[in-house]
Amino acid sequence: MTVILFLIILGALVFVHELGHFISAKKAGIRVDAFALGFPPKVIGKKVGETQYDLNLIPFGGYVKIFGEDGDAVAGEAVSEEDKKRSFVAKPRYIQAIVLASGVFGNIIFAWLLISIGFMSGIPSAVTGRYANHVQHPALTITSVLPDSPAARAGLRSGDRILALSDPTRLFKETDADTAREFISISKGALTLEYGRGQETLQTQIEPVSGIVEGKVAIGVSLDTIGVVSFGFFRSLFEGALMTWDLLREVTVGLFGFLKEAVLGQADLSSISGPVGIAGLVGEARVLGVVYLLSFTAFISINLAVINLLPIPALDGGRLLFLAIEGFTRRTIPAKFTRIVNTGGFILLIAFMLFITYRDIVKLF
Repeated sequence: MTVILFLIILGALVFVHELGHFISAKKAGIRVDAFALGFPPKVIGKKVGETQYDLNLIPFGGYVKIFGEDGDAVAGEAVSEEDKKRSFVAKPRYIQAIVLASGVFGNIIFAWLLISIGFMSGIPSAVTGRYANHVQHPALTITSVLPDSPAARAGLRSGDRILALSDPTRLFKETDADTAREFISISKGALTLEYGRGQETLQTQIEPVSGIVEGKVAIGVSLDTIGVVSFGFFRSLFEGALMTWDLLREVTVGLFGFLKEAVLGQADLSSISGPVGIAGLVGEARVLGVVYLLSFTAFISINLAVINLLPIPALDGGRLLFLAIEGFTRRTIPAKFTRIVNTGGFILLIAFMLFITYRDIVKLF
């Protein structure tokens, strides 16, 4: 089920990205030859008007074939004057830039809609955050679990709600995170922990240990009091836009921080997840509930938007860089050169993705 859900999410993210390119190209009067979800071989396809629509077998991607995007529309006598006028390269550079950036806008708009739906349904929020006065049904919640800690060995996960803690002499049923941490730190012996996960109520035994928190015993979790925030339709759209902007800023700052560390040779590649790692996170989000799954999908969509703007060949950002160079120099970069560079960039991206996927698989064993 997790794999199927991951493929559906991936397909949706690729679809909205390519749909952005497709719509902007059509609106600009550019001929679109193909719209495909996934990479060949083709499973099913149909031509409608001038555009071939395909569903392909390999789900990790998709593409829109825009006539003349690589500068090939004006070559050869087989192309009519009318088609030459409808080619990508025949349009002003600002139109080309809009078409190239529209995929990124598609991912951002998709994230905004998902987050807005989350606010309408009820989105998790800390009682001390921006929405402190709007939080309903607060619960003591695990926000992270330290690897190889007593909590991790007991099977606790991020998002689990602690309903009760008890040791041989005491019982704790409050929702305050500081009080819960104090209860754990002075416990003597094993703790019985009752917790909620999705619609289930579970129970486990945990022995707090020293060495995690200086001078105290702990079980290896971060705790916060988290409830649900929900708004009406228009307020949800507004708050969704604010949260989308915040996520965009945080992801951009984080990505450029990582790139800076990579240049300095200090980057931690273990923090990067490929398709296998993301599929695992999708499974965890599914267990926590639909709203968590929507929020996670929105987060991935924003990540894809920011990554696609990087000035790397084969990505939208790389093509925008070529366009900027052409505008600055007032000279057209040869189509053959851009094709070679973009193909090379694509091969490197695939190689990097395979490397990250291999690391994800190794982590499973």
